[in-house]
Amino acid sequence: MTLRVVRSAEEWRREAGDEPVVAAVGNFDGLHLGHQRILARVVERARATGQRSVVTTFDPHPTRVLRAESAPPLIATLDQRLEGFEAAGVAAALVLPFTPEFARLSPRDFAARILVETLHASDVFVGENFRFGHRQEGDALTLSELGLLLGFAVGIVPSVRFRGQVVSSTRVRQAVAAGRVEFAARMLGRPFALSGKIQAGAGLGRKLVAPTLNLAWNQELIPGRGVYATEAVLVDGRYRAATNVGTRPTFDGSRLTVESYLLDFSRDITEGSLEVRFCTRLRPEKKFASPADLRVQVLRDAARAREFFDRISRVRTPPKAGSV
Repeated sequence: MTLRVVRSAEEWRREAGDEPVVAAVGNFDGLHLGHQRILARVVERARATGQRSVVTTFDPHPTRVLRAESAPPLIATLDQRLEGFEAAGVAAALVLPFTPEFARLSPRDFAARILVETLHASDVFVGENFRFGHRQEGDALTLSELGLLLGFAVGIVPSVRFRGQVVSSTRVRQAVAAGRVEFAARMLGRPFALSGKIQAGAGLGRKLVAPTLNLAWNQELIPGRGVYATEAVLVDGRYRAATNVGTRPTFDGSRLTVESYLLDFSRDITEGSLEVRFCTRLRPEKKFASPADLRVQVLRDAARAREFFDRISRVRTPPKAGSV
């Protein structure tokens, strides 16, 4: 099913009329396991009632409007969120422009104008930590009370917990920024990934160390500096890799780069799409005495990445029949 994306309340009303829907509301940055649980409930309810499933989300992220100076880096772009909605089986997304005027809507006005007058929602699902309305005055219980008054049912979806703590976008950001990408993957249900285009580098690595692919990434959140075992996804498939996130201190660099050395890969590629999936951190970034020393370390990093992936493959591959 292809996700239908609508960019304003007015467009939705013109297109859908008074068609009832089952809706979710939230920012859904990163689409972690808690978000996925909400979307699963929406899709399940929509199928049971024969209605359309809709996610209502916002662009830009509300923090960019309400407190831009302290807004955290976003885990995902809007396009990545939309791709996640589609993968979850959601039929449509209503992307509402978040403006200062919109931020001043009271909880009741938001529920009446968006959930009732625009979406004609029969059911609305939110997480238990959901906040909405002017100065975040409304919470999930507020929404339940408004649903009783305005004629829609509210499903409050319990949070997912990992190691005794609630899975949240904040905790995912903290883990990724600290380089704890395996921990982040447990909360996301998949490896954290950067995506974008291959860009030309300075060429020093190719001449003096080892050929790498340089990523011009789209996201705001970047893993902590260091070297990681990663998967590099090109248009023709996935490749094991060792990826450095840093400023290339051996060459006195100052600009942050994401460079991937692909294992068992010899083709010369200078353009195209690239996604880098971060599996585990191998070591912190380090300045070496010479490019020759760095080259030796790159090969060691590649060997450690290969060992990691081989170990994962052995764990995931079931034993053959009759084996001990």
